[in-house]
This record gives sequence, structure tokens and C-alpha cells, in this order.
Amino acid sequence: MKRLRITVEGVAYDVEVELLEDDEVTGYGAVPGTGSGPMLQSPSPVSSPRPTPIPASSPPAASTPSTDGTAPPASGGAEKELTSPIAGILVEIKVKPGDTVKVNDPVVVIEAMKMNTNVHSPVAGKIKEIRIQAGEAVKQGHILMTFE
Repeated sequence: MKRLRITVEGVAYDVEVELLEDDEVTGYGAVPGTGSGPMLQSPSPVSSPRPTPIPASSPPAASTPSTDGTAPPASGGAEKELTSPIAGILVEIKVKPGDTVKVNDPVVVIEAMKMNTNVHSPVAGKIKEIRIQAGEAVKQGHILMTFE
């Protein structure tokens, strides 16, 4: 173990560090051009257990739009939902309950990482319910609205 004092933004921290290899042998910690040793070398790979693959889930079935960009309205009593494709803050709702939309009409805007993303209607139909308000945080997969 080696004791070091590290200063970060003017605050000094006393820490203990376990050296896995000698500094002089590997060249770690050397500052180029100072004569304090060889230049920094690439570290040797660390062996770790191989990650277990996670089976991919099948994507939800999507409605097939017709050639004019519209799809038949939702029918059969099945509730159609629009879920958030990303996590972020809902900054704008472009529709209200009762509005009729076509496939790919922009319906909400979500801000993530200082970038606005338009979210489009996956189906043609009438807006049944909006389940979120502007300014609220959403997670990926959060239900934003339902269609009749």
C-alpha cells in the first residue's frame, strides 16, 4: 500500500492506494517531457469474467401504414398506446383529447440531453386520453397517450 495526498479543486485528500505493478517498470504516472520516467504505456488487459448475454426481446408489433401515409383507425376494442421512445422531459403536447391524427403526425416533444425530439403518432385515429403534462419527466416506455 502506498499513501498519497491528492488535491482536487483545492481540497486535499489522504488516500491509500494498492499498487499492482511498480511505477518504474511500467511507466505509469510518468509525465511526458519532465524526465520523470518513460512515457505512459498502454495498460495490460484485465481479465474479467465473460458477461452473460441477455436474450433480445422481440419488438412490439407495429401497424402497417398504407401507401398514402395513413393507417386504419384502431378497432376491435384494443387500446392503442403511444409510449416514450426516450427518457427526458416532456416539453410540448401538440394534440388534445378528441383530436384526430394520422400516422407519423407529431404529437409531443421530449427534451433529452438539451435536444428536442418530436414523437410521432404510431397509428391513425382519435386521441382518447393524454396521460402526462408538459414539464413532467418521462422514462423510456412510459405511456404518454392512448388512441380510440
